[in-house]
Amino acid sequence: MSDRCVSKQTLQRLPAYLSFLRSKSAEGKHVSATNIADALGLNDVVVRKDLASVSSLGRPKVGYVRAELIRELEAFLGYDNSQDAVLVGAGKLGQALLSYDGFPQYGLNILAGFDRSPALYDKEVSGKKIFPMEKLPDFCRREGVHIGIITVPGEYAQGVCDQLIDSGILAVWNFANAHLSVPEGILVQHENMAVSLALLSNHLKEVFSTK
Repeated sequence: MSDRCVSKQTLQRLPAYLSFLRSKSAEGKHVSATNIADALGLNDVVVRKDLASVSSLGRPKVGYVRAELIRELEAFLGYDNSQDAVLVGAGKLGQALLSYDGFPQYGLNILAGFDRSPALYDKEVSGKKIFPMEKLPDFCRREGVHIGIITVPGEYAQGVCDQLIDSGILAVWNFANAHLSVPEGILVQHENMAVSLALLSNHLKEVFSTK
């Protein structure tokens, strides 16, 4: 990822811009911030400022060369520099993530899964082996892995997180319904399905309450 500093809000929007540009790559050489804003239902001033923070190639009344902007966004987001990861918790969710073939386009390469269940040892999911937890530290250090994905039940998440950090992990993608305490310098990104479902449910209540 680029060393330019942008706000968290901008960083959260950039992947959506990139996804749009990739999906419309055959629709003309140039694209403007207004085109992107209209397609995504965003304010064009916001989009223009976001793009200006990662690219200096935009031209007034012309916009950006689509292919160049795609390359700049990929470089800024680190998608052009694949990062290796390990996954802990090879249940249904874990195996679904191991099977997902879309991660490489976002610069993520899951090397292997780890679990405590002997029934899963040496099983392969989409070419990725599942190993016992005892092999986690050596594997991470040998392969230079710095991203750990947690898909275990919430009550085990903190222990797994601690093991990952002890193994050299610097960033954790947490799918468990649990708050994780980590040392300074370790990043945790939570994917809390309970929160997402609560937001969806609340939205439906508001919709139906107005009818």
